[in-house]
Amino acid sequence: MSGGDTPGALPSAGLQLRPGEPPRSLAYQDVYHPASGALAQARHVFLAGNGLPERWRGTARFVVLETGFGLGNNFLATWQAWCDDPQRCGRLVFVSVEGHPVDAAELRAAHAGSALPARAAALCDAWPPRTAGLHRLAFDGGRVELLLAFGDIAASLPALVAEVDAVYLDGFAPARNPAMWEPRVFKAIARLGRAGTTAATWSAARAVRDGLKAAGFSVSAAAGQGGKRDITQAWLRPEAAHPGRSARARLAPDAPREALVIGAGLAGAAAAAALAEDGWTVRLLDRHATPAAEASGNPAGIFHAIVHGHDGPHARFHRAAVQALEQLLRPLDPRQPPAAEQRQGPAAAAGSGEGAPWFDLGGLLRLDTRGLPADALQAQLARLGLPPGFACARPADEAGARAGLALCHPAWEFPGGGWLRPAALVAHWIAAAGPRLQFQGGMAVASLARCDGAWRVRDAAGRELARAPLLVLANAAAARGLLPPAGQDWPLEVLRGQLSQLGPAARAAAGLPLPRRPVGGAGYVLPTPDGGLVFGATQQAGDTDPALRADDHRANLARLAALSPDYVGASALDPALLGGRAAWRASARDRLPIVGPAPAHWFGGPPPGTAPLRQLARAPGLFLLTALGSRGIAWAPLCGRIVAALAGGAPVPLASDLLDAIDPARFDVRAVRTGAPARPAPPGAGRPPATAGTDAGPGGRID
Repeated sequence: MSGGDTPGALPSAGLQLRPGEPPRSLAYQDVYHPASGALAQARHVFLAGNGLPERWRGTARFVVLETGFGLGNNFLATWQAWCDDPQRCGRLVFVSVEGHPVDAAELRAAHAGSALPARAAALCDAWPPRTAGLHRLAFDGGRVELLLAFGDIAASLPALVAEVDAVYLDGFAPARNPAMWEPRVFKAIARLGRAGTTAATWSAARAVRDGLKAAGFSVSAAAGQGGKRDITQAWLRPEAAHPGRSARARLAPDAPREALVIGAGLAGAAAAAALAEDGWTVRLLDRHATPAAEASGNPAGIFHAIVHGHDGPHARFHRAAVQALEQLLRPLDPRQPPAAEQRQGPAAAAGSGEGAPWFDLGGLLRLDTRGLPADALQAQLARLGLPPGFACARPADEAGARAGLALCHPAWEFPGGGWLRPAALVAHWIAAAGPRLQFQGGMAVASLARCDGAWRVRDAAGRELARAPLLVLANAAAARGLLPPAGQDWPLEVLRGQLSQLGPAARAAAGLPLPRRPVGGAGYVLPTPDGGLVFGATQQAGDTDPALRADDHRANLARLAALSPDYVGASALDPALLGGRAAWRASARDRLPIVGPAPAHWFGGPPPGTAPLRQLARAPGLFLLTALGSRGIAWAPLCGRIVAALAGGAPVPLASDLLDAIDPARFDVRAVRTGAPARPAPPGAGRPPATAGTDAGPGGRID
């Protein structure tokens, strides 16, 4: 889960299902649960062994950590107990590490006769591809959260940013799977605990109890279940706890859960919705009268994963983000756009009328023009351990058949990719948040200051517009101008992009086919619900011209022609036939977003040293969510969730090294470590024009 090594394929446990027998792992020659039943074991050993449900009563959030998700029965039993308890906690977060995840078909087969059929079906429906890293699954309107960590436990536990209340120590028997029960595992668990954190396991092995004691737990035996005489229960001693180790930026417990978010594009709406889901009262401010009035108002954009040979931070973050977007969209009905969506101008031209879909998860093809055969591309996926549910390589003829176009190059097929209308996603977030989220347009924020424990934002005349303990700047490059000079030294680039649209009648008259799914390469093309095309997009640094330009349309037509021989005739089209949109996006030089708490040294606090970013002093309650570049559609959902988790001290759905990779203070800390001077902004990094201020790239293009 961390580091720069390529992960390789996640190993299989070799699930064996036989009638009348407990599920069995052929790899470990052990059963997943005793013959007495998985749910009975879960309730006696893990729930009762951790004092549940009593311990979660009266709490806002309760966090369970499990070692060994297996087939998910402990999670299902805990979820059911939470539902059955009228005094349940406000939110249940279940974090589980699994080094040998089953695939979706195996999971469904294992739960064919589940005693909890509805919950088991929901788990199976949400089951992610078998890719290493963290996967966040949400149930019951987000009040139940399952955070799956797929990968080796020794690497997965240190990568977690969480503080846990109870621990389920599961997994195959210590004699058969000793790696799950090593002393370093218990020490890593203790580092995630706090005073009073409990643990329970069915194992009564001496080595397990000794390992827990050495890690700082007090240990006792309890009556067993399912033929076992004893089980083990434990609780973390106060002197062994690490309070606040994972908080990073959590507000004081007594601070009102009120938040301001500046910028009502994809970035701001994602943060506002995540905060509202977590119980915050949120005011979402934008200087425009309606949300998604700038780049997030583009008619449509594509999203898909990426494959990179080194599988470094950018590829891993992008993979996590795209999978988070897929989890968000999968349960939604694409033909029911949110009632709150503001359909204006270009959105209507893209076929967003009543009953028209606002997103499509039917997959996407991305051309690979390096001259490599599809077999070589597939070998790269195998080396990286990326399964077919995530991506596969197609020869040109196969890819063309799937796209409904003639293609001259092999292509990556991303089953979880597709297209989306960003304004509809913004509207969905605002509508789903209900009364906890209030949008206020016409609020042009010109300055900010912290006073009496709250951030106050003012307009250009000095009038206070709003105040709250928590402030999130999600207004793209304009966020930099609200910070003091010490906080403006980002290597940020602002790019103008123009996308093009061809209506259905003009497309048909030109003889240009409608692709069955989006196709990307040096450019991209996607079909609109009304039978037109959206394609593009240009990018120019330092360009503040908001007008649509014929030359940019010609450049987009050339990109379209390069995607397929079926589009060669596009080069001859008159640009006057095209509609389109120009917008601006902000990108950091390292092409990763800027997400997280603002450092205190921007506001006169102690200067950054060479210590880890998690130890850096922070400005209380101030967060940034910006520099999403051309990936606003793909990145916004995960980034919004990260902000909410950090602000509230909840488990973060991103590995700690990737959290460092997107930290707003990373540039300053790198400069200190390397002795480099403050970096000037790169060429074209000037302010965007007056119409820029939200964070979705032109057309939502993903490179």
